[in-house]
Amino acid sequence: MAKNELKVVDSFDLQTISGDLAQAVAEEMDGLGSLPFDRVKIPSGGGLAFEVPGEDDENPESATEISMPIYPLTPHPDDVIASLHAGHLNDFFGDVHVRGRYPGYMLRYFKEHHITIQMEPGDEELLKNTVDFVSFSYYMSVCESADPSKKAGEGNIIGGIPNPYLKASEWGWQIDPQGLRYILNYYYDRYQKPLFIVENGLGAADKPEVDENGVLTVRDDYRIQYMRDHLIQVREAIEDGVPVMGYTSWGCIDLVSASTAELKKRYGFIYVDRRDDGTGTLERYKKKSFYWYGEVIRTNGRSLAGDLEKKR
Repeated sequence: MAKNELKVVDSFDLQTISGDLAQAVAEEMDGLGSLPFDRVKIPSGGGLAFEVPGEDDENPESATEISMPIYPLTPHPDDVIASLHAGHLNDFFGDVHVRGRYPGYMLRYFKEHHITIQMEPGDEELLKNTVDFVSFSYYMSVCESADPSKKAGEGNIIGGIPNPYLKASEWGWQIDPQGLRYILNYYYDRYQKPLFIVENGLGAADKPEVDENGVLTVRDDYRIQYMRDHLIQVREAIEDGVPVMGYTSWGCIDLVSASTAELKKRYGFIYVDRRDDGTGTLERYKKKSFYWYGEVIRTNGRSLAGDLEKKR
């Protein structure tokens, strides 16, 4: 395989984004980001598959998972088994990507749901071409219960019952920084592969205001708190012995939210003057989180040291 050649290891329909656009976003961050790829292919289903350029022809491969810790709502064994089954459905694609075979729990699921997988000669060998590391997005955790009267949270990405011990964002996504440490340990225990967090962030209805210098900005202390708490838990996972390759936030500039198709739900460190009704100048302003995250990058997380000690 030629150097810098992209090898997609996901099976969804693909859209392609040129590296020029990605590089422009990095430059918008005043050079804080660097992109070691020429093109990125993003599956329309939300996954990501890419090859990291290197000196050798054979480069590391990965496939992105939507990670979501699933806790039993209660200690009742029925709830524990319900969370186990829900977790299996969430882990299925990752298990195939990493282990190179269909897991036993899914063979049972196929049988009980009258699903037949038509395998051609050589398919099982192809499945053995597994990934070298696991990348994943993380936004929330959920609970599961065997009790059918328990309702799923309205804001949750893929079902799930709200955790009574967690607060939620404006869109109902429950905020669980410790869940990130949990899922990092869970994935490494399960796969024994290096891990890369490729999405994590807080969607919020930011309100621009003029600062003391007369410059438009957003004082998004809530976003800083969210990311600080999650990055501290990444550090805890590293201390647990988990090999974390890196972390990238979602996302560096405001854009249309994929989950709700609205601009009001903003994730970026850069505010874009555009509203859901299409009005706005498209001018861009650095939020408070822009400078905070820039310092985190420049110090490789050392700026979080004091916060980490406070959490312990």
